[in-house]
Amino acid sequence: MKFDGTALYAALIHELKNNLGLLSMTLDSIPVQAEPLHDSTVGAARLLCQSVIDRLQQALLIYKANNQQLYPAIDAYSPHDLVHELMEQTVALSRGRLRVETELAPDVPAVWFLDRDLIEMALVNAIQNSLSYARSCIRIEGSMIDGCLALTVRDDSDGYPEHILSSVASHTPYRATGTGLGLQFAKLIVQTHENRGRAGELRLYNDSGAVFCLLLP
Repeated sequence: MKFDGTALYAALIHELKNNLGLLSMTLDSIPVQAEPLHDSTVGAARLLCQSVIDRLQQALLIYKANNQQLYPAIDAYSPHDLVHELMEQTVALSRGRLRVETELAPDVPAVWFLDRDLIEMALVNAIQNSLSYARSCIRIEGSMIDGCLALTVRDDSDGYPEHILSSVASHTPYRATGTGLGLQFAKLIVQTHENRGRAGELRLYNDSGAVFCLLLP
């Protein structure tokens, strides 16, 4: 019988992701004790655990995209609900360490067509990056830009390093570690969203902090 190493690789990643999910639930059950060292240590462990889970999810999707074309499951979803649910996730992950704000422009429609799971994963990755570097605030926004739905994560960190911004502007490959892997994943996801010959776009820039924006046509 021929050994299928690629299938084993995918199954192993999936099992590790599930085990880390159980670990994350255990960490979530640890109560706040109003002891700064204890609470900050548990909080950092929770954030790291969730970050690894998301990285494994991204690895599975990148594996799938490399072995067969990745087709998003496009359906009608509420951008308003997505922004508010992302806000709730961010509040839970920050545990009061940061202020979390949302803003929805008046012209954001009640419904937009997208793969909600994939877009949420890309945005959560950006949020986790902000949780690591923001000084005091993370802002999640929904707006319309050039006829596209723009879903944006802002923070008040020092912003993206110049080499990251240059990579996006020049469309050169990102580094396959750290923030670079998350951005590679986000770009892969947003570009699978197409409408009338126009593909989605990832925009990064600094504006009193880091700004991560997905444009969905």
